[in-house]
Amino acid sequence: FFLFSMGKANKTRKFAKVKRMMNPKDPRAKSDKEVQKTKKEEEKKESKLSKLTKMEVKKIEKERVALFFSHNKELGPPYQILMDTNFINFSIQYKLDIVQQMMNALLAKCVPVLTDCVVAEIEKMGHRYRMALKLTKDPRFTRLTCTHKGTYADDCIVDRVKQHR
Repeated sequence: FFLFSMGKANKTRKFAKVKRMMNPKDPRAKSDKEVQKTKKEEEKKESKLSKLTKMEVKKIEKERVALFFSHNKELGPPYQILMDTNFINFSIQYKLDIVQQMMNALLAKCVPVLTDCVVAEIEKMGHRYRMALKLTKDPRFTRLTCTHKGTYADDCIVDRVKQHR
């Protein structure tokens, strides 16, 4: 049987055991009073700003009553649905027949409408969206021509909706 002698444990020296302290003459060191003064000054500046300047004021148009079916009996079938690129892409992604699903959702005859900007936006998207481009050529879709410059479809659709309120 063997006897093991217990040797002295190797102890590593611990440097910087005392917490390091900044030199009191260091220009970065500020007294608590100075810190409190700067905080108070910042709070005063913030309080001087009124609540109105902090809030962003937006002009919100009132909703037109004529857009609701209960007030405007002229709104009725056949509904003209103005579609954008996302509408077409999601219908392809979820394998939905656009016209059929519109009729199922609204329980009435629907006429899908596309603007030139929407078609141009799909053309810009490239080869991956060729199926969406084929879908826009469907004879059941009505095409609207655009007279404005550019091909940004979202602005075009918003302008059209505002025109035909």
